[in-house]
Amino acid sequence: MSRVDFDSIEIGDELPPSRVDLAKEFVTRHARVLDMAFPRFTDDAGARAEGLPGQITPGNLSLALLANALLAWIPGARLLRLGTTFRGLAPAGIAVSIHGTVTEKADDARTIECDVWMENAEGDRLVIGTATVALP
Repeated sequence: MSRVDFDSIEIGDELPPSRVDLAKEFVTRHARVLDMAFPRFTDDAGARAEGLPGQITPGNLSLALLANALLAWIPGARLLRLGTTFRGLAPAGIAVSIHGTVTEKADDARTIECDVWMENAEGDRLVIGTATVALP
C-alpha cells in the first residue's frame, strides 16, 4: 500500500477494508482483561440465560477495532473523536469487516472526518459511526 498523508487524501477515499475474526476465545480474553467477564461476553449458555442468542462482542471491542483501522491506515495520525451507534449485536464466533470513507477534509486543522462501520458477512452494519482524525 502506498503512503497515505494529508495531501494525498481526498473526500470519498476509502479505508482499506479489514477483516477481523471475532473468535469466541478472542472476545472472552478481551472481556476478562478489561474486567468485563459478564456471561454475555464469555459464554453462550450465560448469554442465553440473559435472553441473548449467544455470546456477544463488547461494544468497546467494536470501538477499538474501528479506531485501530483508522490509525493503521495513516501511521502517526491521532484519533480526536469517534462516535458510534450500535445497530445490531456482534455475535462472538463470526468474522466482521471494518470500513470507512472520508467525508470532510479541513486544511487549516489538518483533520479529516470519516464515516466508519463494522459489518457482518451479509453486509449488515452492526456498528456505524463518525470519526475525526488529525494527520501529521
